[in-house]
Amino acid sequence: MAGTNVTVWAQPACFDAPLDEKNRQQRFKHMALKQQLTDDMKMALRQGDKHALGVIRLVLAAIKQHEVDERIKLSDAQVCAVLEKMLKQREGAIQQYENAKRHDLATAERNEMDIIERYLPKKLDEDALESLINTVIHTTGASQARDMGKVIAAMKEQADGRLDMAVVSAKVKAHLATWIKQ
Repeated sequence: MAGTNVTVWAQPACFDAPLDEKNRQQRFKHMALKQQLTDDMKMALRQGDKHALGVIRLVLAAIKQHEVDERIKLSDAQVCAVLEKMLKQREGAIQQYENAKRHDLATAERNEMDIIERYLPKKLDEDALESLINTVIHTTGASQARDMGKVIAAMKEQADGRLDMAVVSAKVKAHLATWIKQ
């Protein structure tokens, strides 16, 4: 057809880069987590990474389901909570697969966990966790085991998804027990 103007969209150079952790962090430094997931899904589609694409689609579907059920738009903290829940589901599935001697399925679940963990904040190491627990205990004025709820609530606010709350709970309980004995 003569006289038809066709505009071809030029793909930005950042989309040609592989979907590794360094490039992902540089590209999405200030982007919302949900948007980051959407862009990574597009990137996996372009690169033909079917495994990552499937996992990211599962994550986005879980987020969308939560938004529809609650009739809200999820914040990054709420998206992190959804991701944490998905990780815990996979940990349970891995245990069941290991007990059933289905190591192939356990490996697939571990691979899914690796992709989901990319989108969560880095967990605090032991030293930082101990320091945070001591700081929170001092700032809340906790001195008894019944003050554990105040400490845990303050830890959740300050940690912002970087803690496994089961581990934190056990450590806070131990700290308060030793605190009382002193």
